[in-house]
Amino acid sequence: MAVREILRFGNVKLKRVSRKIDIIDEEVFNIVQDLKDTLYSTTGIGLAAPQIGILKRVILIDLRDGEEPIVLINPLIVAKIGKEESIEGCLSYPGYEGKVIRPKKVTVQGLNTKGEKVEYIAEGVLAKAFCHEIDHLDGILYIDRAKKIYKIEE
Repeated sequence: MAVREILRFGNVKLKRVSRKIDIIDEEVFNIVQDLKDTLYSTTGIGLAAPQIGILKRVILIDLRDGEEPIVLINPLIVAKIGKEESIEGCLSYPGYEGKVIRPKKVTVQGLNTKGEKVEYIAEGVLAKAFCHEIDHLDGILYIDRAKKIYKIEE
């Protein structure tokens, strides 16, 4: 559909809680396509609908590892195991990275674009991506959780 502008830190929409999706219809398919078009115009691995100005509970994650991208509607973290510190960045806060503590392993449930309930058990980068993108749906940026923020040197 379209490459959308990615909202930047300071935009009030990034701090709002997104609405649950009750019906998977053409509007939702268009949101998913815009998320894909926008993400693939960057080097990022995840994008949430609020980042393109849509306050609906949809995320896209593509680790760019040859696997199919993950699209989740109304995602929810239902279990967390352990803790791990790592460096994160965000397309909505370009030029910076931060040290963030995230769960080592998560179980995430949601709906796919067919309306089917799906579940992922993830660790490593995928677990962090789920946490990061789901946080966006709740108006939380990684910088809200970061222990330290660093400017990325060119």
